[in-house]
Amino acid sequence: MSDSLQLADDKAKKAVFEGNKLSKRLRHHVGDAINDFNMIEEGDRVMVCLSGGKDSYGLLDILLGLQKSAPISFSIIAVNLDQKQPGFPAHVLPDYLAALGVEYRIVEEDTYSIVKRLIPEGKTTCSLCSRLRRGILYRVADEVGATKIALGHHRDDILHTLFLNMFYGGKLKAMPPKLVSDDGRHMVIRPLAYCREKDLERYAALREFPIIPCNLCGSQPNLQRQVVKEMVNDWDKRFPGRVESMFRALQNVVPSHLADTGLFDFAALRTGDAPFADGDTAFDKEEFRDPPPPADDETLAAAPRRTISILDSRQPAAKETSCGG
Repeated sequence: MSDSLQLADDKAKKAVFEGNKLSKRLRHHVGDAINDFNMIEEGDRVMVCLSGGKDSYGLLDILLGLQKSAPISFSIIAVNLDQKQPGFPAHVLPDYLAALGVEYRIVEEDTYSIVKRLIPEGKTTCSLCSRLRRGILYRVADEVGATKIALGHHRDDILHTLFLNMFYGGKLKAMPPKLVSDDGRHMVIRPLAYCREKDLERYAALREFPIIPCNLCGSQPNLQRQVVKEMVNDWDKRFPGRVESMFRALQNVVPSHLADTGLFDFAALRTGDAPFADGDTAFDKEEFRDPPPPADDETLAAAPRRTISILDSRQPAAKETSCGG
Protein backbone atom coordinates (compact mmCIF):
# COMPACT_ATOMS: atom_id res chain seq x y z
CA MET A 1 0.00 0.00 0.00
CA SER A 2 1.35 3.40 -0.94
CA ASP A 3 2.01 6.07 1.67
CA SER A 4 -0.95 8.16 0.48
CA LEU A 5 -3.35 5.21 0.66
CA GLN A 6 -2.03 4.26 4.09
CA LEU A 7 -2.51 7.83 5.29
CA ALA A 8 -6.08 7.89 3.96
CA ASP A 9 -6.80 4.55 5.62
CA ASP A 10 -5.38 5.79 8.94
CA LYS A 11 -7.49 8.94 8.76
CA ALA A 12 -10.62 6.91 8.04
CA LYS A 13 -9.96 4.60 10.99
CA LYS A 14 -9.33 7.58 13.26
CA ALA A 15 -12.58 9.22 12.12
CA VAL A 16 -14.52 6.05 12.92
CA PHE A 17 -12.81 5.79 16.32
CA GLU A 18 -13.55 9.42 17.20
CA GLY A 19 -17.13 9.07 16.00
CA ASN A 20 -17.67 6.06 18.23
CA LYS A 21 -16.20 7.93 21.21
CA LEU A 22 -18.49 10.88 20.56
CA SER A 23 -21.58 8.68 20.26
CA LYS A 24 -20.68 6.86 23.45
CA ARG A 25 -20.09 10.11 25.36
CA LEU A 26 -23.42 11.61 24.29
CA ARG A 27 -25.24 8.39 25.08
CA HIS A 28 -23.70 8.34 28.56
CA HIS A 29 -24.57 11.98 29.21
CA VAL A 30 -28.19 11.45 28.17
CA GLY A 31 -28.48 8.26 30.20
CA ASP A 32 -27.00 9.97 33.26
CA ALA A 33 -29.37 12.94 32.98
CA ILE A 34 -32.37 10.63 32.62
CA ASN A 35 -31.26 8.73 35.70
CA ASP A 36 -30.33 11.72 37.85
CA PHE A 37 -33.67 13.45 37.30
CA ASN A 38 -35.85 10.35 36.79
CA MET A 39 -36.92 11.70 33.41
CA ILE A 40 -38.25 8.51 31.79
CA GLU A 41 -40.13 5.76 33.61
CA GLU A 42 -41.67 2.42 32.76
CA GLY A 43 -44.54 2.80 30.30
CA ASP A 44 -43.86 6.44 29.43
CA ARG A 45 -44.87 7.81 26.05
CA VAL A 46 -42.22 10.39 25.20
CA MET A 47 -43.09 13.14 22.74
CA VAL A 48 -39.82 14.34 21.19
CA CYS A 49 -40.23 17.86 19.83
CA LEU A 50 -38.36 17.92 16.52
CA SER A 51 -37.59 21.34 15.05
CA GLY A 52 -35.24 20.29 12.29
CA GLY A 53 -32.20 21.67 14.13
CA LYS A 54 -29.11 19.74 15.20
CA ASP A 55 -30.13 19.47 18.86
CA SER A 56 -33.58 17.95 18.41
CA TYR A 57 -32.26 15.58 15.73
CA GLY A 58 -29.55 14.45 18.14
CA LEU A 59 -32.07 14.04 20.94
CA LEU A 60 -34.35 11.82 18.87
CA ASP A 61 -31.45 9.77 17.52
CA ILE A 62 -29.93 9.12 20.95
CA LEU A 63 -33.27 8.29 22.59
CA LEU A 64 -34.10 5.82 19.82
CA GLY A 65 -30.76 4.14 20.42
CA LEU A 66 -31.21 4.01 24.18
CA GLN A 67 -34.76 2.72 23.79
CA LYS A 68 -33.41 -0.48 22.26
CA SER A 69 -31.18 -1.33 25.24
CA ALA A 70 -33.07 0.24 28.15
CA PRO A 71 -34.15 -2.06 31.00
CA ILE A 72 -37.55 -0.32 30.91
CA SER A 73 -40.17 -0.07 28.18
CA PHE A 74 -41.18 3.34 26.81
CA SER A 75 -42.50 4.57 23.48
CA ILE A 76 -41.43 7.56 21.37
CA ILE A 77 -43.40 9.80 19.06
CA ALA A 78 -41.67 12.60 17.16
CA VAL A 79 -43.68 15.80 16.70
CA ASN A 80 -42.81 18.71 14.43
CA LEU A 81 -44.62 22.04 14.42
CA ASP A 82 -44.68 23.49 10.91
CA GLN A 83 -45.04 27.20 11.69
CA LYS A 84 -45.50 28.12 8.02
CA GLN A 85 -42.32 30.10 7.67
CA PRO A 86 -41.74 31.11 4.03
CA GLY A 87 -39.50 28.64 2.26
CA PHE A 88 -39.80 25.95 4.93
CA PRO A 89 -39.03 22.58 3.26
CA ALA A 90 -42.11 20.72 4.50
CA HIS A 91 -41.05 17.39 2.96
CA VAL A 92 -37.72 17.02 4.80
CA LEU A 93 -38.91 15.84 8.21
CA PRO A 94 -41.70 13.51 7.01
CA ASP A 95 -39.26 11.85 4.61
CA TYR A 96 -36.59 11.53 7.31
CA LEU A 97 -38.97 10.18 9.97
CA ALA A 98 -40.67 7.77 7.58
CA ALA A 99 -37.27 6.38 6.62
CA LEU A 100 -36.45 5.88 10.32
CA GLY A 101 -39.70 4.03 10.88
CA VAL A 102 -40.49 6.11 13.97
CA GLU A 103 -44.02 7.18 14.83
CA TYR A 104 -44.44 10.87 14.09
CA ARG A 105 -46.91 13.69 13.64
CA ILE A 106 -46.55 16.95 11.71
CA VAL A 107 -48.66 19.80 13.13
CA GLU A 108 -49.38 22.76 10.85
CA GLU A 109 -50.07 26.09 12.60
CA ASP A 110 -49.39 29.50 11.04
CA THR A 111 -47.68 31.09 14.04
CA TYR A 112 -45.28 32.87 11.68
CA SER A 113 -47.98 35.26 10.49
CA ILE A 114 -49.12 35.93 14.05
CA VAL A 115 -45.59 36.77 15.20
CA LYS A 116 -44.89 39.01 12.21
CA ARG A 117 -48.20 40.81 12.71
CA LEU A 118 -47.80 41.44 16.44
CA ILE A 119 -44.04 42.09 16.78
CA PRO A 120 -42.78 45.41 15.34
CA GLU A 121 -40.05 45.24 12.72
CA GLY A 122 -36.62 45.08 14.32
CA LYS A 123 -37.87 43.67 17.64
CA THR A 124 -37.02 40.16 18.74
CA THR A 125 -39.66 37.53 18.06
CA CYS A 126 -38.41 34.68 20.26
CA SER A 127 -40.59 35.29 23.32
CA LEU A 128 -43.94 35.32 21.50
CA CYS A 129 -42.90 32.56 19.11
CA SER A 130 -41.86 30.36 22.02
CA ARG A 131 -45.13 30.92 23.92
CA LEU A 132 -47.25 30.11 20.89
CA ARG A 133 -45.20 27.04 20.07
CA ARG A 134 -45.26 25.73 23.65
CA GLY A 135 -49.04 26.11 23.91
CA ILE A 136 -49.56 24.12 20.71
CA LEU A 137 -47.15 21.40 21.82
CA TYR A 138 -48.96 21.02 25.14
CA ARG A 139 -52.23 20.56 23.25
CA VAL A 140 -50.66 17.99 20.93
CA ALA A 141 -49.18 16.12 23.91
CA ASP A 142 -52.72 15.58 25.16
CA GLU A 143 -53.90 14.48 21.74
CA VAL A 144 -51.16 11.85 21.31
CA GLY A 145 -51.29 10.68 24.94
CA ALA A 146 -47.73 11.73 25.79
CA THR A 147 -46.66 11.46 29.42
CA LYS A 148 -43.37 13.34 28.87
CA ILE A 149 -42.45 16.18 26.49
CA ALA A 150 -38.76 16.01 25.53
CA LEU A 151 -37.06 19.22 24.40
CA GLY A 152 -33.62 19.51 22.80
CA HIS A 153 -32.03 22.09 25.11
CA HIS A 154 -28.44 21.23 26.05
CA ARG A 155 -25.98 22.23 28.78
CA ASP A 156 -24.95 25.42 27.00
CA ASP A 157 -28.60 26.51 26.64
CA ILE A 158 -29.04 26.06 30.39
CA LEU A 159 -25.99 28.21 31.18
CA HIS A 160 -26.99 30.87 28.66
CA THR A 161 -30.40 31.11 30.32
CA LEU A 162 -28.73 31.50 33.72
CA PHE A 163 -26.70 34.50 32.54
CA LEU A 164 -29.64 36.01 30.64
CA ASN A 165 -31.73 35.95 33.81
CA MET A 166 -28.85 37.39 35.87
CA PHE A 167 -27.92 40.15 33.42
CA TYR A 168 -31.34 41.18 32.16
CA GLY A 169 -33.92 39.73 34.56
CA GLY A 170 -32.34 40.14 38.00
CA LYS A 171 -32.96 36.48 38.82
CA LEU A 172 -30.72 33.57 39.71
CA LYS A 173 -32.65 31.20 37.46
CA ALA A 174 -31.66 28.79 34.73
CA MET A 175 -33.43 26.19 32.58
CA PRO A 176 -34.18 23.06 34.66
CA PRO A 177 -33.61 19.58 33.23
CA LYS A 178 -37.12 18.63 34.35
CA LEU A 179 -40.17 20.72 35.19
CA VAL A 180 -43.96 20.71 35.27
CA SER A 181 -45.95 23.07 33.05
CA ASP A 182 -47.66 26.03 34.72
CA ASP A 183 -51.06 24.32 34.50
CA GLY A 184 -49.61 21.29 36.28
CA ARG A 185 -50.65 18.86 33.55
CA HIS A 186 -47.47 18.26 31.53
CA MET A 187 -43.99 17.05 32.41
CA VAL A 188 -41.20 18.61 30.36
CA ILE A 189 -37.78 16.93 30.24
CA ARG A 190 -34.43 17.95 28.75
CA PRO A 191 -32.38 14.75 28.32
CA LEU A 192 -29.51 16.70 26.68
CA ALA A 193 -28.93 18.69 29.89
CA TYR A 194 -25.41 17.27 30.33
CA CYS A 195 -24.44 17.46 26.63
CA ARG A 196 -22.12 20.11 25.18
CA GLU A 197 -23.32 22.00 22.13
CA LYS A 198 -20.03 21.44 20.31
CA ASP A 199 -20.45 17.69 20.74
CA LEU A 200 -23.97 17.89 19.31
CA GLU A 201 -22.65 19.88 16.35
CA ARG A 202 -20.08 17.18 15.62
CA TYR A 203 -22.69 14.47 16.10
CA ALA A 204 -25.05 16.15 13.63
CA ALA A 205 -22.29 16.25 11.03
CA LEU A 206 -21.36 12.63 11.76
CA ARG A 207 -24.95 11.44 11.40
CA GLU A 208 -25.62 13.75 8.44
CA PHE A 209 -28.93 15.03 9.76
CA PRO A 210 -30.95 17.06 7.20
CA ILE A 211 -30.74 20.34 9.12
CA ILE A 212 -33.50 22.91 8.54
CA PRO A 213 -32.52 26.47 9.52
CA CYS A 214 -34.99 28.70 11.37
CA ASN A 215 -35.20 31.78 9.15
CA LEU A 216 -37.38 33.63 11.64
CA CYS A 217 -34.80 33.44 14.42
CA GLY A 218 -31.77 33.49 12.14
CA SER A 219 -32.66 36.98 10.96
CA GLN A 220 -32.02 38.39 14.44
CA PRO A 221 -28.23 38.64 14.85
CA ASN A 222 -28.26 40.96 17.89
CA LEU A 223 -30.29 38.80 20.23
CA GLN A 224 -29.25 39.00 23.90
CA ARG A 225 -28.95 35.20 23.90
CA GLN A 226 -26.46 35.35 21.05
CA VAL A 227 -24.36 37.90 22.97
CA VAL A 228 -24.32 35.65 26.03
CA LYS A 229 -23.49 32.63 23.89
CA GLU A 230 -20.47 34.38 22.41
CA MET A 231 -19.33 35.39 25.91
CA VAL A 232 -19.54 31.81 27.24
CA ASN A 233 -17.85 30.39 24.14
CA ASP A 234 -15.01 32.87 24.58
CA TRP A 235 -14.55 31.75 28.19
CA ASP A 236 -14.56 28.14 27.06
CA LYS A 237 -11.75 28.80 24.59
CA ARG A 238 -9.61 30.91 26.92
CA PHE A 239 -10.24 29.02 30.15
CA PRO A 240 -10.82 25.27 29.53
CA GLY A 241 -12.94 23.75 32.25
CA ARG A 242 -14.69 26.96 33.28
CA VAL A 243 -17.97 26.08 31.58
CA GLU A 244 -18.01 22.67 33.25
CA SER A 245 -17.34 24.34 36.62
CA MET A 246 -20.20 26.80 36.09
CA PHE A 247 -22.61 24.01 35.28
CA ARG A 248 -21.55 22.09 38.40
CA ALA A 249 -22.37 25.22 40.41
CA LEU A 250 -26.01 24.85 39.33
CA GLN A 251 -25.99 21.47 41.07
CA ASN A 252 -24.23 22.71 44.20
CA VAL A 253 -26.30 25.61 45.55
CA VAL A 254 -25.75 26.95 49.08
CA PRO A 255 -28.81 29.10 50.00
CA SER A 256 -27.24 30.32 53.26
CA HIS A 257 -24.54 32.05 51.22
CA LEU A 258 -26.86 33.89 48.87
CA ALA A 259 -29.32 36.64 49.80
CA ASP A 260 -32.80 35.26 49.16
CA THR A 261 -34.87 35.43 52.36
CA GLY A 262 -37.41 33.11 50.75
CA LEU A 263 -34.83 30.33 50.46
CA PHE A 264 -33.06 30.85 53.78
CA ASP A 265 -34.46 32.25 57.03
CA PHE A 266 -31.83 34.89 57.77
CA ALA A 267 -34.16 36.67 60.22
CA ALA A 268 -34.26 33.61 62.50
CA LEU A 269 -30.51 32.99 62.33
CA ARG A 270 -29.00 32.77 65.83
CA THR A 271 -25.63 31.91 67.32
CA GLY A 272 -25.15 28.79 69.41
CA ASP A 273 -22.62 26.40 70.92
CA ALA A 274 -23.00 23.69 68.28
CA PRO A 275 -21.20 23.76 64.91
CA PHE A 276 -23.25 25.36 62.15
CA ALA A 277 -23.28 23.75 58.71
CA ASP A 278 -22.01 26.16 56.03
CA GLY A 279 -21.14 28.72 58.69
CA ASP A 280 -18.41 31.31 58.22
CA THR A 281 -14.97 29.72 58.51
CA ALA A 282 -13.53 32.13 61.07
CA PHE A 283 -12.78 34.75 58.42
CA ASP A 284 -10.32 32.44 56.68
CA LYS A 285 -9.43 33.52 53.18
CA GLU A 286 -11.31 31.40 50.68
CA GLU A 287 -9.19 29.69 48.06
CA PHE A 288 -10.28 29.52 44.44
CA ARG A 289 -8.48 27.26 41.99
CA ASP A 290 -8.61 27.07 38.24
CA PRO A 291 -11.17 24.45 37.19
CA PRO A 292 -9.77 21.18 35.86
CA PRO A 293 -9.96 20.65 32.10
CA PRO A 294 -12.95 18.67 30.78
CA ALA A 295 -12.61 14.95 31.36
CA ASP A 296 -12.10 12.64 28.40
CA ASP A 297 -14.08 9.46 27.82
CA GLU A 298 -11.65 7.25 29.76
CA THR A 299 -11.75 9.54 32.79
CA LEU A 300 -15.54 9.66 32.70
CA ALA A 301 -15.73 5.89 32.55
CA ALA A 302 -13.36 5.47 35.52
CA ALA A 303 -15.03 8.10 37.73
CA PRO A 304 -17.05 6.77 40.70
CA ARG A 305 -20.82 6.94 40.20
CA ARG A 306 -23.66 7.03 42.70
CA THR A 307 -25.80 4.39 41.03
CA ILE A 308 -26.43 2.57 37.79
CA SER A 309 -28.20 4.61 35.13
CA ILE A 310 -31.71 3.62 34.22
CA LEU A 311 -30.32 3.27 30.70
CA ASP A 312 -27.23 1.29 31.77
CA SER A 313 -24.72 4.07 31.09
CA ARG A 314 -22.95 3.87 34.44
CA GLN A 315 -20.82 1.52 36.46
CA PRO A 316 -22.31 0.38 39.79
CA ALA A 317 -20.98 2.00 42.95
CA ALA A 318 -20.03 -0.21 45.90
CA LYS A 319 -22.93 -1.63 47.92
CA GLU A 320 -25.55 -0.01 45.72
CA THR A 321 -28.11 -1.62 43.47
CA SER A 322 -29.50 -0.68 40.09
CA CYS A 323 -32.47 1.63 40.10
CA GLY A 324 -33.51 0.05 36.85
CA GLY A 325 -33.83 -3.41 38.37
